[in-house]
Amino acid sequence: MGVFSEGGHEQVVFCQDRATGLKAIIGIYSTALGPALGGTRFYPYASEEEALHDVLELSRGMAYKNSLAGLDLGGGKAVIWGDPEQIKGEALLRAYGRFVQSLNGRYYTACDVGTYTWDMDHVAKETRFVTGRSVEHGGAGDSSILTAWGVFQGMRAAAEHRWGSPTLAGRTVGVSGLGKVGKYLTQHLIEDGANVVATDVNPRALDWARSAYPQVTLVSDTTSLITSDIDIYAPCALGFALNDETVPLLRAKIVAGAANNQLAHPGVEKLLMDRGILYAPDYCVNSGGVIQVADEIEGFNFERAKLRATKIFDTTKRILELADADGISPATAADRLAEQRMSEVGRLSVIRV
Repeated sequence: MGVFSEGGHEQVVFCQDRATGLKAIIGIYSTALGPALGGTRFYPYASEEEALHDVLELSRGMAYKNSLAGLDLGGGKAVIWGDPEQIKGEALLRAYGRFVQSLNGRYYTACDVGTYTWDMDHVAKETRFVTGRSVEHGGAGDSSILTAWGVFQGMRAAAEHRWGSPTLAGRTVGVSGLGKVGKYLTQHLIEDGANVVATDVNPRALDWARSAYPQVTLVSDTTSLITSDIDIYAPCALGFALNDETVPLLRAKIVAGAANNQLAHPGVEKLLMDRGILYAPDYCVNSGGVIQVADEIEGFNFERAKLRATKIFDTTKRILELADADGISPATAADRLAEQRMSEVGRLSVIRV
């Protein structure tokens, strides 16, 4: 595995500050549509190779996500290697911010797994190329709010495509991961009349569910979730939820969730098709968060951002209809639409103005 063999990336930057313990990698996949935008993941990877693989996959996914969302932004991502509960602090985050600033606007960062709005406030002390800041510091606040809203809209579109009605009322939805996005998604589902089955590896998340929504059925692990009698599976934790082991066990008829990179490898989308499971591509339905933080760049307005995120319903419908018309998987259909926009709009950058 290597940067060049992974394919397509414009730039990969390794960042280290020994004094704070910072070890970070910033991946820029494409700036064809504009500056690369993508969050910073703070995670205790098992190895440097694992961290590099993740940032390469995630940054590529952001390019496709931003394109499909209609944003004039390219795709990038960053990972900080380490346990955030052990090493994260103001000095480390500000050191990271200086590395982001050194890229002179080629990359805008934001929140992701292991980072929060207050972390971005610290990063913003060293760089102006940061979004997802707290409201009190002029930012968009918690991007998981519109991420969950967008997933809900994509799920509604998939339900209409499969069952003829854009509602989850009476359906049973299995939510794997009750973190930042899963909590808001659970709220939307219950308000729409869905039955929710959920799981999480964090006992505190399970305690939250018991307290906030006692009607949610909690199960011990993801295997128990996907083999239960659910209509829709919503993976909302880390990636690669759909693989050679899990897809044969799935009882759901639709997969629509917030996790990035849900397909473990090329070919999983065909396994889903062969089993008659409708897949709403992850980077389409979970793009509400990036829509929210991108809006911050031009001066944040929540209602405007929510209106844009609501259009994920229409984009999901378009993908599913194209997949049916061309006899291809929804994942392939989404890639075609994203690549088409990157090509057609991106080429305009060669025209001098």
